[in-house]
Amino acid sequence: MQPQSFYQVVSDDFAIVDRLIREQLSSRIPLVEKIGDYIISAGGKRLRPLLTLLAGNALGQCDERTCKLAASIEFLHTSTLLHDDVVDKSDLRRGRATANAKWGNSASVLVGDFLYARSFELMVQLESIPVLQVLSNATRVIAEGEVLQLTKVRDASTTEETYMEVIRAKTAMLFEASTQCAALLVGASAEQTEALRQYGDKLGIAFQLMDDLLDYQGDAETLGKNVGDDLAEGKPTLPLIIAMRQGTPEQAQLVRTAIQKGGLENLKAISRAVRDSGALDYTANKARQFADEAIACLDALPDSIYKAAMTDLARFAVERSL
Repeated sequence: MQPQSFYQVVSDDFAIVDRLIREQLSSRIPLVEKIGDYIISAGGKRLRPLLTLLAGNALGQCDERTCKLAASIEFLHTSTLLHDDVVDKSDLRRGRATANAKWGNSASVLVGDFLYARSFELMVQLESIPVLQVLSNATRVIAEGEVLQLTKVRDASTTEETYMEVIRAKTAMLFEASTQCAALLVGASAEQTEALRQYGDKLGIAFQLMDDLLDYQGDAETLGKNVGDDLAEGKPTLPLIIAMRQGTPEQAQLVRTAIQKGGLENLKAISRAVRDSGALDYTANKARQFADEAIACLDALPDSIYKAAMTDLARFAVERSL
């Protein structure tokens, strides 16, 4: 399964979204444009605008308003990346230096604020109160999720339930908003709107679960970030939580100490413990469960190449490391 196929079915719409993004990066302050262009051009997957375009087309209506919504959502997502990299002190994203590593924290935070503002300017142009309600709520929930995650850094007692709360807020929320808003914008039925909302939520969770799994299987080139970043920051992701729960006392203590101290001193040993304890299999199976549930949500949509692409995207989400 080639991920390019997901984009090919909406390639014309994506071209419009790209044009809108370039236009909206315009600023009378050169550094704003420079940093904005740098992060927008970083070669990310742009999954959230992709979901908006696929959902709109699957409902039989994808016009310039849908493209404007997709651009707004990409700006919203990109602004969170700028802020997250400052909070996490990251120096690598999408395979190259982060904006804060190149221009410093202050400039990154302020340009993130600029992109937030651009996002909401585009939202207002849609003249849809329901869309504004969903996206403003999503912005709040994402911020809350990031703060919750921050409070759990180096907390080895973090539960699976809390972890799921974090990823549903900080990652799945914008996936959910991307598909739900596409439905709201075209006036879809309540059943289809709810089905698409749930599809986005479940797909977002599946993607984040696999990202956290890949932190112990991938490499920097594949992931676009430093392998072991979450461990270095003391973030208790699901593979670590399950290794402490299912592993031997020695494995559990090794992981617990690593979370509490942060750093990568024992990355190889921890990766072995995560694998040998069955934590990676547990995480992968949970991701597959959410992907299957996402696909089931699509029963509310008529058959089309766009629905098929959304099905394939959910499968790709959990097969990309296999």
